[in-house]
Amino acid sequence: MVRGTIRWFGYAACALFGSAVVWGIYAMTRPVDEVMLTLGESYEHVRQHSRSTLPAATDEKSINLYVTRPAIFRFSDSQFGFVTPPARFLSLYADQLGNVSLVTLSPQIETLPLDASIAILTDLQKQFQRAGWKPFQSRDNRPIEDTQAARNAIRACTAPTTRWQAGNKYQVSVNIRCFGSRGHPNDERYVITLDLSPPVFEDSPAR
Repeated sequence: MVRGTIRWFGYAACALFGSAVVWGIYAMTRPVDEVMLTLGESYEHVRQHSRSTLPAATDEKSINLYVTRPAIFRFSDSQFGFVTPPARFLSLYADQLGNVSLVTLSPQIETLPLDASIAILTDLQKQFQRAGWKPFQSRDNRPIEDTQAARNAIRACTAPTTRWQAGNKYQVSVNIRCFGSRGHPNDERYVITLDLSPPVFEDSPAR
């Protein structure tokens, strides 16, 4: 009887281990979620053509339609498109017609150290430049470059912000803020926020 019980527990342990291995393989090979859109598209169209956990929009729920699993954001405009790293926070706003008019996201799945944050900021701004975006309101919100002055400003928690405009179609604002973390109490940690919208601000060119 004891031997049979031990054998049963052995089979159960093997089954659990096998399930864990299968799940691990699935998690590693499952395509990463992706939200793909251009501003002005129907929210329902975005849901159908994205691989994500975006919820259905209702009359009561058209603001802060957010993913519940990290997803890459792909802005699919044929001229001004760009792609972000997976974002744990990614929220869309649908207007009264049900069309997407605003995107807010943090292009990371956890708070990041400074070097990793700078790498994301640099890559995003290079994508903007290649796609024809232009620095906007650069008198007060210059591009964030990997310089000692920029790093000092970030470390001082001044929330440096850069804004870019794509023709007369879109504006994007990107900022980086200090963020404390229980998991990293002694580390510098930062959160990047990106807001994408139609033009809403007037320009203030650099002097």
